[in-house]
Amino acid sequence: MNPRHAFLDSRDFARIARAIRFIDASYRSQPRLAAIAAAAHLSEFHFNRLFRRWAGITPRQYLAFITARAARGALASTPSVLEAAYAVGLSGPGRLHDLMVTLEAVTPGEIKRAGAGVPLRGGFSDTPFGRAIFASTARGLAHLSFVEPGGEARALQELAERWPQAPLRRDDAAAQALAARIWGGEGGALTLSVRGTNFQVKVWQALLDLGARGPTTYAALGRLAGMPRAVRAIGAACGANPIAWLIPCHNVLRGDGALGGYHWGEDRKRAMLAWDAVARDRVRAPAALARSA
Repeated sequence: MNPRHAFLDSRDFARIARAIRFIDASYRSQPRLAAIAAAAHLSEFHFNRLFRRWAGITPRQYLAFITARAARGALASTPSVLEAAYAVGLSGPGRLHDLMVTLEAVTPGEIKRAGAGVPLRGGFSDTPFGRAIFASTARGLAHLSFVEPGGEARALQELAERWPQAPLRRDDAAAQALAARIWGGEGGALTLSVRGTNFQVKVWQALLDLGARGPTTYAALGRLAGMPRAVRAIGAACGANPIAWLIPCHNVLRGDGALGGYHWGEDRKRAMLAWDAVARDRVRAPAALARSA
């Protein structure tokens, strides 16, 4: 993965997501590049370049990566259904970046004031997973969510509804700088300033502690958060996550290993898991990927 790659726009990301879904479903038949490109509605040449720009490897290398991981999973005795289900390689072992992420809850007083006296800077940027809206306070990043094409006005409205009394200043340049920091490989420290109930904040902290290492389950999050029987409530807290990717609810799978739902779409969740897995394996074994070129 080239950490300095330019981010794709939402339309290009949608094509990549379709291709990832196709490879995930069809790798056993070893589809040719033409078939994968057709699934993305692109020519072979354009698709090959687009995929390499997104993943840092070619579609053929990615297919070989998925196949090899599946073979290793089939040959090994896996200790859990979860690991067996994700032997295909869409289960990266940890977060992609070297950011040191800390989480701070908004104070009860700030919640009561609905953001009054807490200026927000909000804006839009492309990311590896499509368009996103970012919002920050002086204390840190308060909101990160993905936006479908044509959805910017609605995203701003939803942000205003979450912080109805907070003065909001549009700042796309700040959003783009945050995107570059998060996905551009620069590292450093980043503080998340979240607004939620005590229960939600506990779950989001558990996600930072456990989910950032790789795929996990709602039950495992419940155990870490000290609420092992509250699986449905854990799922609801994940769905209310205000900061996508950094609080990695995309890494939460069902107990049987199935992908499960995702607030910002299952195709995006699958692509996130794939991007993570490829990046980590590329760091560990670049020679193996090179041989498959």
